[in-house]
Amino acid sequence: MSDDSDSLYYVDGDVVPADEASIPVTDRGFLYGDAAFETLRAYGGDVFHWEAHAERLAETCDVLGMDHGLSDDHLKGAIDETLAANNLSDAYVRLSVTRGSQPGRLTPAEDVDPRVVVIVEPLPRGGRGSDPVWDGPATVQTVRTRRIPDRALPARAKTHNYLNGILARTELRVTGADEALMLDSEGYVTEGATSNLFFVDDDALCTPSLDGPVLPGITRRVVLDLARQENIPIRERRFTPDDVRGANEAFLTNSTWELRPVETVDGIGVGDGPVTTLLSRLYDDYVERRHYEK
Repeated sequence: MSDDSDSLYYVDGDVVPADEASIPVTDRGFLYGDAAFETLRAYGGDVFHWEAHAERLAETCDVLGMDHGLSDDHLKGAIDETLAANNLSDAYVRLSVTRGSQPGRLTPAEDVDPRVVVIVEPLPRGGRGSDPVWDGPATVQTVRTRRIPDRALPARAKTHNYLNGILARTELRVTGADEALMLDSEGYVTEGATSNLFFVDDDALCTPSLDGPVLPGITRRVVLDLARQENIPIRERRFTPDDVRGANEAFLTNSTWELRPVETVDGIGVGDGPVTTLLSRLYDDYVERRHYEK
C-alpha cells in the first residue's frame, strides 16, 4: 500500500484530503464496531464484481438489523467519485457503512443516520502480465485463536469488529508467518484472518465448506467457477490441519491478493503447483477480458 498523504477519501458525501478525513467519536462504528464494510478491487476504473459485493454488504446490514436506506447505485457512485478524485483506475477500495452517531447506549435506535466512508489506494494493473501485490508465496501458521461460531456471529457478516482476526494475526509475531490458519471450535480448518484457503489433494481442489464459519469470499466464488469450467474436481467439506499440511499445493484468495500461493503451513513445505498456476492464469485472463479488453 502507498503513502496516503496525497490521497482523497469520501466521508459522508464529501471528498476530502486523507489527513482531514474524520468521523465523530460518537459514531457507532467507532464505539462498537457497529458497521458493515467491503474490501474491493478496481481494474481499469471498474469495481470487480460490484453486484456480488453489494449483495454481501446488504447481508451484513441485515445481520446487524441496520436498514440504512441507501441504494446500491448511491454506494457505487461514492466509490466512482472517490476513484475519479484520485485519478485512479487500478486500486484497492474499502467501502464502509456505519449506523452513524447515536446516544451512548448499546441498544441501537431503529432510525438510522448512516455514515459512508470510502478509502482508495493505488494498486498495480491486473490481468495478463500483471505484478502481484504480495511479495512472495505466503507462509501460513495455525493459530490458537478460533473462528467465532456462526451462532454467535455469522461469518458472512463483514463488520468493523475485526478483533477475532486481529488476535489471530498477533499470534504470528512469534513465527513471522504471513497469514493465520484459523480453526473452528471443533478443530476443523476454516480460513485465514483475511483470506479464503484452497489446497490440492489427489488432483482435487479442496476448500472449507461454507457450512462452517467461513466468509463467502467473492474471489473464492470466481475461483470455484473457473475450476468447474476446467472440470477440476472440487471438494467442499470440513478439513483438518493435517489435510492442509499434507497437500500437494495450496493458495489463498482475497480481493487484493487475488490468488497467492502458499509456501509452507506450520513450517511444512507445500508450495504451488500446476493447479495453482492454471487457476492464477485463468483468473488473470478473466480480469483481462472483463476489465481491459473493451
